Amino acid sequence: MRAPASWLGQAFNQVPDSDNRIHSDELAREYGFTGALVPGVTISCYLVQPAVQAWGLHWLERGAVHATIKAPVYDQHDFRVDVEPQASADRYQAQLFSDDRLCAIAQVWLPEALEVEPEYQRHTLMADDHAAPVASREVMEDLRRQGCLAMAFYWSADHEMASYLRNQLDVPELLRIPTTAQSTESVVSDSGFANMSFLLGCANRHFAAVARMSPWIHLEIRAQNFQAVPLNTALVSEMTITDLFNKKGHEFADCVFNLYMADSGRCVCSIQQRAIYKMRSV
Repeated sequence: MRAPASWLGQAFNQVPDSDNRIHSDELAREYGFTGALVPGVTISCYLVQPAVQAWGLHWLERGAVHATIKAPVYDQHDFRVDVEPQASADRYQAQLFSDDRLCAIAQVWLPEALEVEPEYQRHTLMADDHAAPVASREVMEDLRRQGCLAMAFYWSADHEMASYLRNQLDVPELLRIPTTAQSTESVVSDSGFANMSFLLGCANRHFAAVARMSPWIHLEIRAQNFQAVPLNTALVSEMTITDLFNKKGHEFADCVFNLYMADSGRCVCSIQQRAIYKMRSV
């Protein structure tokens, strides 16, 4: 395996029309930001790209990351990811800088042994027309006690998170979408595997679907991969709210999301996420 290396890129906001309007220029500026925020899951993906480049399928099948967002990254702004190798060859620290600011940090590694895969619980799936309540502390407490509906996802070439950079050639080969991959049939190849922006984004979308919230901000993730996700794969996300708290006027939620193959029930990724679901008044 190669050693993970630092790299340079240009940030890409894949979801300017997201229901989370913090990714739009107008609302982001109302909250004091310069412009639309690049999704936190995409920033995390920038921090793990050196692992995919260096460790390939090994990382997609069993890699782990703990990433924290410290400052916003803006669409089309340049960034750099500085990689600092550790004593062990299968671990590194990363820092992401943009606009002369430290914007995110991460620990990325290959565990010596995999944890036990979370077991598929077969929670009831959320209907397409599910009417979620407006997010409040009371609503979130109810969801914490009663449990959350599961949510279906599909990894495909035309998904809005199919790339986390504007130019596919800047993405590691394993994650590039083959030009002939528009078929709905299963594709077996050495490319087109789901990137972490998509996988972490499933957790984001699930979080935002159980209660209506806008704006909200993704802050921190801990994720463990269990298997790579080939193109044209149906997934199911199961969600548990583990903690709710207020800090400096913001309402926070800690959640666990387990993503499973819809056909086999095998876990592909387990994600612990911290987010602000209700920002203090402007």
